Amino acid sequence: MKKPSSKIRDEIARLQEQLKLAETREAERIGRIALKVGLGEIEIDEGELQAAFEDLAKRFRGGKARSTGGKGAAGAREGSTPPAQNPPGAAEGRTGEA
Repeated sequence: MKKPSSKIRDEIARLQEQLKLAETREAERIGRIALKVGLGEIEIDEGELQAAFEDLAKRFRGGKARSTGGKGAAGAREGSTPPAQNPPGAAEGRTGEA
């Protein structure tokens, strides 16, 4: 019933390759979307951009994202209005700090 260690290593290597391919596909998808909305042209610190992406991920996972403005946090749980409101709020916060 037990698998030999060599088969387990082979399986791990195969899964790591699958993970690498999946991460590449995900990164390319997100990158294309980011470029479409103009993020490639914005000069922003990588840490600040990562924090904004973390907030976005929290919003779509149902958690509470850090608010850049009073209205964005309240609207994060409601219908389709927040996607239109969040990018300008994030941009305003960035330009205000720079």
